[in-house]
Amino acid sequence: MLRGAIVTLASGEPAEARYEILCDLSWNTRRAEIQVRNSRGERNLRVTKENGRWYENSQINSKLDGCEDIDLEWSPSTNTIPVRRLRMPVGQASGLLTAAWVRFPSLTVETLPQEYRRVAEQQYVYSSHNGSFVAEVVLDDQGLVLDYQGFWHRVMPHS
Repeated sequence: MLRGAIVTLASGEPAEARYEILCDLSWNTRRAEIQVRNSRGERNLRVTKENGRWYENSQINSKLDGCEDIDLEWSPSTNTIPVRRLRMPVGQASGLLTAAWVRFPSLTVETLPQEYRRVAEQQYVYSSHNGSFVAEVVLDDQGLVLDYQGFWHRVMPHS
């Protein structure tokens, strides 16, 4: 299970998002619960994957057929899911994967083709949008994101 909270400025306005993603023991996405709160109110999204079909708030979304993972636009945490699921050796690339991409703050879901290439023991190169977006992703020993090049860096609280 991945669980987190995001506090950010989206288009100059404060926003808060909370999420909980449940995967099976092989790191296949099973369910995601996502809430966003901003000046326009609160929105909720429940995404589930059952028998290869994706559901958005209990309604089948056939546009997501073929998606392997869920990807949250505002959080690098979902990069952990395909990395842990694929368990690629250094030097290997995932090939093209398609994720169910949750956009924020709208909580709309669309497909996002992406690829991972493992370049070192804890380092990957992530690309999406047919290679027009590329970022280095550094993980810790558990496969959780430490650094997402140019966008995010994990800071540990002082004890």
